[in-house]
Formats: sequence, C-alpha cells, structure tokens
Amino acid sequence: MEYLHRGTEEHFQQPSLLCSNFQDDCSRGACYPPSDDLLLGRAHQLQASSTCGLTGSEVFCTPYHQRTMKCCPCDSRNPNSQLAHTVQEVLSTSRPDRWWQSRKGENPVTLQLDLNNLFQLDNLMLMFKGPRPSALVIERTLDDGRTWQPALYMATDCEQAFPGVPTRTPLALDQTYCYTLPPTGTNPYQDHTVRSNNLVCWLTAVPSTDVSGLTGLRVRLTELGDVPRLPGRALSRFYALKEMRVIGSCMCHGHANRCLPEEYNNPLSTTVQVNPQCDCQHNTAGVNCERCADLYNDLPWRPAEEGNPHTCKRCECNNHAQRCRFDQAVYEASGWRSGGVCEGCLHHTTGPKCDQCAPGYQPNPRSQMDRPDACIRCICSAEGTVNGGRCDDSTGSCQCKVNVEGPRCDRCKRGYYGLSSSNSLGCTKCSCSPDGSVSDVCDPVTGQCPCRPHFHGLSCDMCAKGYWKPSLSERCEPCGCDPTRSKSDTCDQLTGQCQCRPGFGGRTCTECPDNAYGDPLIGCQPCQCDAEGTLPDFCDKQTGVCLCRPGVTGTRCDSCSQNHCDSFPACELCPSCFFTLDIQRQNLSLALERLSPRFPTRPGAGGDLGTLGPRILVLEAGLKQIQDSISLPPKTAGQINDALSLLDNRDTVKESANTREETTDIQNQVQPENIRDLDKLNHSMASQPDLTPVAKQVCGSVRSKPCTPLQCEGGDLCPPKGSPPCEKGGKCIGALPLSERANTDAKDVKDRLDKLSGKITEAAEKLRQSTEKLSSKMKQSLLGHVPTFPIFVRPDPSSNLTHIQEVSDWVLQAKLPLSEAALKRKLEELKDLAANLPNSTAVLKDAEPQLDVARTLLEEAQDARSALTQETAKAVGVKADVDGLMAGLGSSDSLLSDLEEKLQNSMDLIDNLDNNLTEVGSTDT
Repeated sequence: MEYLHRGTEEHFQQPSLLCSNFQDDCSRGACYPPSDDLLLGRAHQLQASSTCGLTGSEVFCTPYHQRTMKCCPCDSRNPNSQLAHTVQEVLSTSRPDRWWQSRKGENPVTLQLDLNNLFQLDNLMLMFKGPRPSALVIERTLDDGRTWQPALYMATDCEQAFPGVPTRTPLALDQTYCYTLPPTGTNPYQDHTVRSNNLVCWLTAVPSTDVSGLTGLRVRLTELGDVPRLPGRALSRFYALKEMRVIGSCMCHGHANRCLPEEYNNPLSTTVQVNPQCDCQHNTAGVNCERCADLYNDLPWRPAEEGNPHTCKRCECNNHAQRCRFDQAVYEASGWRSGGVCEGCLHHTTGPKCDQCAPGYQPNPRSQMDRPDACIRCICSAEGTVNGGRCDDSTGSCQCKVNVEGPRCDRCKRGYYGLSSSNSLGCTKCSCSPDGSVSDVCDPVTGQCPCRPHFHGLSCDMCAKGYWKPSLSERCEPCGCDPTRSKSDTCDQLTGQCQCRPGFGGRTCTECPDNAYGDPLIGCQPCQCDAEGTLPDFCDKQTGVCLCRPGVTGTRCDSCSQNHCDSFPACELCPSCFFTLDIQRQNLSLALERLSPRFPTRPGAGGDLGTLGPRILVLEAGLKQIQDSISLPPKTAGQINDALSLLDNRDTVKESANTREETTDIQNQVQPENIRDLDKLNHSMASQPDLTPVAKQVCGSVRSKPCTPLQCEGGDLCPPKGSPPCEKGGKCIGALPLSERANTDAKDVKDRLDKLSGKITEAAEKLRQSTEKLSSKMKQSLLGHVPTFPIFVRPDPSSNLTHIQEVSDWVLQAKLPLSEAALKRKLEELKDLAANLPNSTAVLKDAEPQLDVARTLLEEAQDARSALTQETAKAVGVKADVDGLMAGLGSSDSLLSDLEEKLQNSMDLIDNLDNNLTEVGSTDT
C-alpha cells in the first residue's frame, strides 16, 4: 500500500516545569545516562492487539489524486511479504516504506511494549501513516503489566474524548492532563508525527521510580480519525503507524551516568539495546542503584538531586566488617548523624561498630582497635564468668560466678558440677542420696556420686539389678526371686515384686498367684471371696480364708459386719440410734437367760424343757443375727420383743412338735413315688436308644451288641484312631472310612499326574534331540551331492502321532538315489514330510483334554473330601455320592493308563526313528 501524500510533523512542548539540563558529571549532584531507543533489540517484546491480514488478505481503500480512490491488499500471514504490515515494522531499523496497520474499523487498538525491567522514559515519537487517531492515551506500568496508569492523554477534542480529564497545566507532579492535538487539515491521509519532547521533565523535575519509571509502555488508540466521503465505495478507516521511538535510559535515580553494556549481563549477546543495569556511583548498588552498597549504610539511601548527590556514607566498623545495615532507631538516637550497624564483625570483635572484643577476648594493649590484632584471647572461662569471659581491663582478673572458682573461673566448687554458660550460677549442686552415696561430693564434670554397694545411678538413689529398697530401709535388699518360679532375678525397685511365671505369685514367686491359695507345686485353688469386700490379697495364701475389709464380714466377705449398715460393699458405720437398739437386744438376751432355768426338763414335765432348750437357744441366736443385720425401727423392735416373750409359752413348743410330725408324714407320702419314677428312667436309659446302627453308618463300626447311653459293653463304639483304612477295591462302610478312602485316592491321582507330567517333559526333550540328530545326519550324508540340505522342523498344532509314524516309515524304507535329479526330488519329499513332523507342543496339546479331565476329577475328589468331613451326620446320602466318586476315579485311572501307554508308544517310535537314522548314516559312510 502506498501513500503519496506529503507528511507533516507536529512537535509540542509540555508545560514548563522546572527541568534542569541532564548532565553526566556525577561529582556535582544527580547524573543521568544518555538516552537511546528502548525498542531496539526488543522487537519481539512489542505487541499489537490488532494487525491486518493475519488470518487472510484484507483490502483497504484510500484517496487517490483528487476524487478517486486506490484499493490495496494487506496480507500479514507471511511477515516478510511486501504486503505484510506487522507491528515490528514500526522500528526505526525497518526497511523504507514499511508500516504497521490495524484491521479495518476495529477500535480501540493497543500497542504494548514489555520492557521486563525498570527504565526511565525521556520522550516518545509516533509517526502515523494515513488518518491520524482522533484520541489516544499513553500509559505506563511499574509491575510488569499487572496494573497501568495513564501518563498523557491526546485528542483533537479533549472534553469530548476524555471528559473529566483536565486540559490545563497540572499543579502536582503526579497529575496528568489532556493535550489537544492540532487539526489534520484537508487531507487526513497524509503522514502525521507526534513527538513529546523531554517527557521526563514534564513528568517530574526529579526523576523517580513512582513518577517517571516504567517497566512497560502502552499506547491505547481510542478513536479513529475522520475521513472524507467520496461517491461510490467508502474509504477505509484504520490505524497505521510508520515509526515509533521510545527514547529513554536505565533508571538509576541520579546515581549513574551510563548504562552498562549488554555484555555485562550476557557476555555472548550480540544485540544492541539499552541495558537495565546502571553503572552505579555515589557508593550505591543494585540494578537501578536503588540501595546503598554493603558497607555504606550509615545514612539512609536517597535519590540524587541537582547539586546534592546524596552519596551513601561508609559505616564505621573499624575495618572489622564487610557489610552493615541502616537502623532507623540508631539513626534517630544519634541525632540523625549515623544509623549504620555493622554485621559479621571479624577478628573477635563485636558491637554495632565492631568496637568491642567478643566474649572470651580482651583488648590487645600493644595494638589499636582498627587493626586485625585488636583483640586477643582472654584467659577467663566464658562459661564460669559473670560477663561472658571478659577480663578486667586494668587488672586482667576474672569475675567468677557464685558456684565457680579458680583463677580462670574454669572449675566448679566442691559439691557442685556441670560448668555451663547457660547456668547463671555456673554449676549445679550435687544431688547425692544420703542412703546410697558415700559422700555428698560428686564428680565436678558428670555429677556422678560415689555409690555404696548395690546402689547405682547419678545420685545413687536406685538399687542395682537384683536388689530393691524397702520404704523404711536405708540399704538395698536382695530381691530373692525364686530361680525356677520367676522369669528373672530382677524385681520392682519400690515393692520388690518379682516377675512370676504363670501359676505362681507372691513377692518372691513362691506362693500361689493373686486370688488363689494352696501349694503352687500341687495346685492352687481360687479364693472363694467377694472381690468388693476383700483386701488386695483376697485370701490367706495357705488356708484360703478370705481377708475382709474393715466393716465387712462373712466367710466370703460379702456382708456388712455388726455396727455397720447393710449397704454392701460400702458398709457404712451405723447411726447412733442403732446402738440404742443394740442395748435393748442385750437386755432381752439377759432376760432370756434368766427365764431359761424355769423351763421343764422334758416335754410335759414341769419345770424342765428337756431337749427343747438347745432349740430355743438356736431360735434366739437366729433372732439375734436378724437384729444385728437389720437396722430396726421402734415398731419392729417391739414386735421382736413380743416374739421373744412368746418363747415362755409352752403351747408354742407343742405346736412346733406337731408341725414337725406333719412334715414327716407328707415326706413319707411323696418320696416313694419320686423313687419309682427315677428307677423307671434308669431302666429306660439302659435299654434304649441303641447307638450301634448310627455308629455303623458314621464310622463303619462292626460291633453287633447293642450300645446305650447307660451301658455299652463289647469294645469301642467306633474303631480306635490309627486303625488301618479299608483296602482299595474293597467295600467301605461308614462316612468316616469313605472320606478317608476318598482322601487317599485323591492323593494317588495327584501323584500319578505328577509322574505323567514328568514323562511328557521327557518325551518332548527326546523328540527335540531326535529332530536335531535327523537334521545333522541328513546334512552329513548328502554333503557331497547337494550344496545345502536344510531340514526345517516347525510346530504344527494339527500334528499327531500318526504323522510321526509316517515319517519313521518313510525314513526306514528310503533308498538314496544315485542321480542328482532323483536326489533333489527325494529331498523335496523329505522336506515336505519334515515340515509336518510334530513337536512337544502338539503332543502336549493332544494330552491336554485328558489332563483337564484328570484335574477335574481331582478337584471333585477334594471337594468330596471336604463335604464328607462336614456332612458326617448325613451318612447314608454321602455314601452314595462317594460310590459315584469312586467310579469316576476309576475311569480317571483308566484314562491315565491309556495316556501313559500312548506316550510310551510315541517315545518308542522316536527311539526307532533315531536308530534308523543312525544306521542310514553309517551305511552312507
């Protein structure tokens, strides 16, 4: 596309803020590197949101002469084509008459340059070809394109294009405004150049990162230019840029007068472009001189100004450090004179200015503080002194901690140990046990106390292995564990309890275990005690008498004792009212004792109760026990007193005797009938049921005498364990013998299958050897007549034993021909037969169905064995299944025999074939 219109160049000067002339002399103040085109060497970092002809050819129509137009294509699919108009054409190094062009009518369009580093922008030149945009915005980014800020607006009508954006000179350095573009004239398609001179001065009088720095530049074309209307086809509206220059330099904050060449970062680079690395002055460092050098942080970093370079000041580290840092608090405390704090002090120095000797060192009286030998090692121990090993500057003596002594403060006092810098007292007091230690003085390094015999440990507070210390004893006693009834000779340090073997207990394992009594060698008996009412030992280890808790009584310790409430197992002490009732009971007992002499000596006789006296005493004792175990209210106590008063009445005794006689009569009436029923039950169990038929069906019993649950004579009900099984071929009776017989037959089938597998393997190996021998013999016999005589043996799944027989017969009957033609003809016949020669694979495949049948039968036998074991209760039905299984095993036996016979025949044929080949070979020789 060609335009013949003459271009115009538009220069505009931004509002006049105070802007000094840039200088390269860094000694007087701020200095700046020379500017150059940032686009050079970065063509691949320039992108356009719209380019004509990228997906196909487009036609653009522009005015030609006065009232005619000219239409030209744009095709950017090939960037090197003459019709291409890519964004890389805007570089100043492009060929003549080249430009970038957007698609027709597309709006807005963006041109974006990614710099990927911080740079300083001086000015921007845009040479538009064709209709100049009516509005555009120049934007910059400081975060690599994540956010964008407008730097300058341009438009022919600022109020319409960018409403709200001021058009007058900005009052603040960080404000922007809209510059009004002059009109394009009568021909909008002529070239127009927009140049913004000294853009950085407009942005700020003092260049800084926040205002003039940028990591990317974006030109956003927001409004297409106006074009005239001609009759016929309409003119095309688009954006076109012939040249773009981004003039700038590396951002150095006024601390450098040049950018280091690209070879500084990449020695192999051949491109010419502005390098972001500054050649920093004023003791600054960093890519953009954005910080002070490592040892120059005594003052805060600042960008250079005109007349003031703000040079970074060296920290005062007395030549003992290579770096320092700025500390704002130190800076303010010094009256804003010095804020440097030295880091990594060398030569055994320390302090913010490396002006002190490190712990363990003292000033060298023969040197100065800024020399490498300023500090020498101190003789004081750093662990044992209060000031970390420092010496007194005047006397050179050491200041020891409380528990430390010695001229160097390097040893603990007597009775102390463990010299440590973390211990404020220096050493720890020895903790020797008064019982186990010989003295209270321990090792000054380890703290080990001198132990008495059978004691050990750091403090001698533990007994040695095989000893324990009773609570009231001052020495360790032997454990005394029984050597045969305990697991080892060690015991618990506090209780002395040995580790007993099962069935033994007691401290030394010589007694029965807990909750048992008796002699452990004969057999321990469990204690018959209630666990809730007994002491931890449950019962006496020898007698088994339960050891009750306080307030508990009874042979099993399962009831509350006298004077305790019936609330087992708590058995709380009875309240005070109980003791009043107990006194009343005692008074009743005394009254009964006084009345007892008045009873008659025998029933019916005056004045003597006879044998009734003891019975009355038993009744009295029972009432007393009831009264002891129950807390009685006053009403119940009165009833008991009434019952005791009735004991004085002789009619009551007589009634008791009559009741006893009635009970005896009832027993005589009922007991005979119960005895008869019991005898009848015993007689029935002696005759039935007869267990002999069941034993015959289950275990094959041969006994004939009856066997009942009460009487079974004449030998065992079933054959004893280890009896010989029923013989093969004989008749088996009983589920158990049948299952054992099936198990034996299954094992026999498995053994025979294993032997058959071995024979098949042997036959395959013989077949392979015979085939190789056949090939070798035929080659040797025909070597003099035929150049080559190959025999190929290949596996054929359809081969069988008949083919082997045919090959064998042919070899035995073969007669070697005398002529060469006949010999070749016979050779072809031999090759055809040899091709059908079977191998072990065919033999194995022929035998595979029979092997499957045998495996199936073997699995059925194993399943039958499991079924017989589980279903012995169904003996009759299982017998029929086992008989059918035995018939199947018989057929399997015959199949295996046939298979073995066929295999043997095949092996014989192979042996005959081998022998015949040997004879033929010897005859030819």
